[in-house]
Amino acid sequence: MPLTVRPTTEADFDAWKLLYLGYGVFYKREMTEQTLATVWGWLMDPAHVLEGLVAERDGALVGLAHFREMPSPLRAQPVGFLDDMFVDPDARGAKVGEALFAELERITAARGWPVLRWLTADDNYRARVLYDRIGKKTSWNLYEMTP
Repeated sequence: MPLTVRPTTEADFDAWKLLYLGYGVFYKREMTEQTLATVWGWLMDPAHVLEGLVAERDGALVGLAHFREMPSPLRAQPVGFLDDMFVDPDARGAKVGEALFAELERITAARGWPVLRWLTADDNYRARVLYDRIGKKTSWNLYEMTP
């Protein structure tokens, strides 16, 4: 069963929506139709900074990744930032995450980004096993301020 990682296309909406709803459930975030429409609109807008990848096996989407360029003032250059990654629970353990990261690594190099960054929940233990294998955990803590 070959696995293909490719950019998200208009034809992917229904399958992408199911995966993204699963991502919302995992992080206990409500996904409204407006949220889905907004994110999908961003992904389909070539002028928007957010880009998407999907992993496809046998005609079915089994994973997604949303990423973007962001400025790094201390480096005085752009870096990559991975906002979302989700693998269908039935496809976990089948190297889908590794394939998505391999494509992200290729994109990072092609665009001259010195680094790709991402965050994950502290209790996302299964994904962190992969992240520890392919990346380096930093010493930063994430804070949020709401108005």
